[in-house]
Amino acid sequence: MSDVRYTEDHAWISLDDDGVATVGISDYAQEQLGDIVYVQLPDIGRDVVQGEDAVMIESVKTTGEVKSPIGGRVIEVNDLLAEGPEQVNESPLEDGWLYKLEPADETEVENLMDGDDYEDFVASLS
Repeated sequence: MSDVRYTEDHAWISLDDDGVATVGISDYAQEQLGDIVYVQLPDIGRDVVQGEDAVMIESVKTTGEVKSPIGGRVIEVNDLLAEGPEQVNESPLEDGWLYKLEPADETEVENLMDGDDYEDFVASLS
C-alpha cells in the first residue's frame, strides 16, 4: 500500500499510482467500535464531499458514520463486507477497506495526517 494518510475521525486513505483512492478506518477506530456486525457502503457512482458521511458501521457497542477523507466519485465498494463485516476488525488497513473513489481534488490529501502524526494524535487521546 502506498502512502497512507489519516483524518482526525480515524479514517484512512491511500492513493495508488493510477490516482485511485482506497478508504477505510484505522485500527484505533475498529478497536473503539468493537465487533463490527454490519457495514452500509456508499452506492457506486455516488459523489462524496470531503468530511461528508459516506459509510455507516454498526457494531455490538454502537453505530457510527465514516466521513470521506477526500471528495470524489465512488467507483468500487468492498462487497466482501456484506458477508463478512468482521474483516474491518481483523484487517482494517488491508482486507477491511471500505470503498474506492476517483478523487475530485487530490490536493485534499495533503491536509491529512501521515502515519507518525496520526500515532501522536491517537496517543494524545488517552
